[in-house]
Amino acid sequence: MAAQTLSTYWETILNAVSDGLMVVGKNGDILLVNTAMERMTGFSKEELVGSSCSILKCDVCEIVRSESKKGWCALFEVGEVKDRRCLMTRKDGSYAPALKNARLLEDENGRIIGALETFVDLSEMDRRDQKIEELSRLLAPKVGFHGMIGKNQLMQKIYQIIEKAGQSDAPVIIYGESGTGKELVAHAIHELGRRKENPFIQFNCAALNESLLESELFGHVKGAFTGAYRHRVGRFEAAHGGDIFLDEIGDVPLTTQAKLLRVLESKSFERVGDHQPVRVDVRVISATNRNLQELVSNGKFREDLFFRINVIPIHLPPLRDRKEDIPLLVGSFMNQLRKMKGINLTGVSPEVMQSFINYDWPGNIRELKGVLEYASVVVDTGMIEPDHLPASFADLHKPREVIRTAPKPAVHKDEKSALVEALRMGGGNKSRAAEILGVHRMTVWNRMKKYGISMEKVIKKDS
Repeated sequence: MAAQTLSTYWETILNAVSDGLMVVGKNGDILLVNTAMERMTGFSKEELVGSSCSILKCDVCEIVRSESKKGWCALFEVGEVKDRRCLMTRKDGSYAPALKNARLLEDENGRIIGALETFVDLSEMDRRDQKIEELSRLLAPKVGFHGMIGKNQLMQKIYQIIEKAGQSDAPVIIYGESGTGKELVAHAIHELGRRKENPFIQFNCAALNESLLESELFGHVKGAFTGAYRHRVGRFEAAHGGDIFLDEIGDVPLTTQAKLLRVLESKSFERVGDHQPVRVDVRVISATNRNLQELVSNGKFREDLFFRINVIPIHLPPLRDRKEDIPLLVGSFMNQLRKMKGINLTGVSPEVMQSFINYDWPGNIRELKGVLEYASVVVDTGMIEPDHLPASFADLHKPREVIRTAPKPAVHKDEKSALVEALRMGGGNKSRAAEILGVHRMTVWNRMKKYGISMEKVIKKDS
């Protein structure tokens, strides 16, 4: 009777403890838990007792177990686990952050009979830390320049040029690889200019074929071509009084280049199917990831148009040339993900950050953001670890020099042959094929469609 009473007292004592308690047998089965452990994990006492302790998928347990050479768990070799931060998996699949301690239990003869594990719930502490960090960010000066993040010296000079360009009406051209933030620069120039209260119209020149491109830019009249059932207002007309941003201007066909030149010189244009000139007051901001001077030399871009749009050039550095900004960018994107998705991510681990620093990011800032967005889908609580990153990240984690030194398709080959060869060299990756050819990814897609090239045929021929 006394033993039964004592047992009742022990149960009352254990359940009064605010920390989670769990006793595990030598074979790994859970022998006892308290109510705090039930609350932390979402499992009932009946679900836990008798189950393997692996039901909690504690990340520290996995690490400890992997280091073991003899028993099922290294705890039975080292004797204790002390102040180890861990994540357990709750019944609903979410993570429970905890501070774990564990010690072996021995009987009166010194024989090991199991282990006592304690867990301090860190959920509330993490929430407080995040709140303090959020308030600190609100009180501290804002990081960034019109959405652009970076303290790199090159970026500081670019911010100064953007401010001056905003006060001018002269054409601006933004040079930079895909994913470097050319659109943000264009927006910043508009927001800092006298036209900020008027329209900002943007258009990707590589997105459409020649006939549709002219209709989009300059509009058309009813009956101008088959399917033109109504008049259409073009982008230049819509941008009247404001700024128009022409992205990937290096992909514009020569005939359309002539019409763009006229707009810049006479501030007027004609809609497709009409001969009535339309006057517009528009400042042109353009962007490209190509070498326009090289295109001019090859007869693929009009020299007179080049001089017209190249009045205020802004050269954006690739991410590999401003790696000191990567931690700032990661922090900014993590804040955005937390606000947008309402997730509880605390950051990236040192291993992940080091891999980010070591990587050359051929897709630049856009690729970095995509990797973090993927990770936020895989895990929405705690720290982003290497195994939360896309599986393809390891393959992409190669120095950019490998891509640069890859043999380019022979220049004497025709456009179709060069495209097929670039696709093979890039392993079927359109972005890498574009890199090899020195064109935009959309150009690769358009040429594949133009020549009826399918990846299935390319891969089959290559195998």
